[in-house]
Amino acid sequence: MKNHKYIILTIFLTASLIGCIPTQPMYQASTKTTPMSYVIGSDSAAIATISWKEYFSDKNLIALIDTALANNFDVLIALQRVEAASAGVQFSKGLLLPSVSISGTAAIRRYGRYTMDGAGNATTDILPGQTVPVNLPDYFVGLQTSWEADITGKIQNRKKAAVARYLSSIEGKNWLITNLVAVIASTYYELQALDIELEIIRENISIQENAVAVVTSQKESGAANELAVEQFRAQLLTTKSLEVEIEQQIIETESQINSLLGRYPQPIERGKTILTHIIPTQLQTGVPSDLLRNRPDIKQAELELIAAKADVKAARAAFYPSLNITGGLGFQAFKPNLLFTTPQSFVFSLVGGLSAPLINRSAIKANFKGASAYQVELLYNYQKSILNGYAEVYNQLNNLNNLQRIYGYRNEKVNILSQSIQTSNDLFRTGRANYLEVLLTQQNTLNARLDFIDVRKRQMLSRINIYKALGGGWK
Repeated sequence: MKNHKYIILTIFLTASLIGCIPTQPMYQASTKTTPMSYVIGSDSAAIATISWKEYFSDKNLIALIDTALANNFDVLIALQRVEAASAGVQFSKGLLLPSVSISGTAAIRRYGRYTMDGAGNATTDILPGQTVPVNLPDYFVGLQTSWEADITGKIQNRKKAAVARYLSSIEGKNWLITNLVAVIASTYYELQALDIELEIIRENISIQENAVAVVTSQKESGAANELAVEQFRAQLLTTKSLEVEIEQQIIETESQINSLLGRYPQPIERGKTILTHIIPTQLQTGVPSDLLRNRPDIKQAELELIAAKADVKAARAAFYPSLNITGGLGFQAFKPNLLFTTPQSFVFSLVGGLSAPLINRSAIKANFKGASAYQVELLYNYQKSILNGYAEVYNQLNNLNNLQRIYGYRNEKVNILSQSIQTSNDLFRTGRANYLEVLLTQQNTLNARLDFIDVRKRQMLSRINIYKALGGGWK
């Protein structure tokens, strides 16, 4: 009857324990779907699938990106993170297998006379005619093993989480490459734009120097006064200072590129100017759902979510009983010369134990609660990544279309003002225009030409940003 009571009590405790195990995450979050199209742009195969070596035609730019991918410190750091994540996968795989170690021990034990072991040893012969000594030596050489049988899937889910995080680290490295390609290309085109701006400023300096010579000559003939000469000279000095500023910007931009390439400052070779590039008005963007497989940051967020789900399952499995098996195999004796005597010194053991947390499970509950909340957080982060990716593509497509319109207006403005310089000079020589009109015309023309180059640069950067937003550049 007593045995029946123990059995009933055991069943009751086990049922109570299992009944307290959570069956689902503590929080639920809704998901969102991507729109069917970007409205603007083509829905054919996305340019994200094109290699950056094909997307960019400038050989000098391609050489710079190649160098950066081999030497950039952020890329090298990311590769080491991938290696660390790979080690995590190997570690989790090892947990699924039994561990075996070789062991050798030497010990001496003394049992009190009035203990159970001591009383028994006093009346027991360890060898014929020799009782067990009070100070008993103990030598052991052999193998020991331990293994947690994954009956609840806890270790398997930890392995799934480690694999997902390893793949996530790869996507993180790919996203870093995408950004690196975009930054180098953008900086390279900014450098080309600065070259053109410097050329424009130097042309304008030449024009202003001629204007200073003309107004000085007119002053000597009495057709102009000293104020006009001073104004022309002041404008010339302003433009020359602008030339020095652009030269400094070129130096800093070259240094920025060299830093991305993992090398010390040196001149950057440039190819054709940005004015000769053809900017397509229609780009093959694909459909928004393509972002899920092309953008590494979205794939990274998805893999982190998969890892978090596996962590939740592993945390839930901690509530269930775990089966641990330990064993040993070897030789044990009380004298070294008897250690390898068989079969008398040959020993082995095999123990299996089933255990489950019953009282004070607050740590396990807290771990499960934290894993569940983190899973929902990563779900929101995944949805946020998709939303941001779509918005980036949408904004850049509109930006590229609007910049094309602005480019047309700025180009027409430059043509008109460039012609007005000669007109103002002719009118000034004949006395039909004053020096302020000439100065204003020169300044407006310089600003218009610089604004025109700025729009062209923004077009190039927008084209790069679209490529990046679609997830290109890492393949």
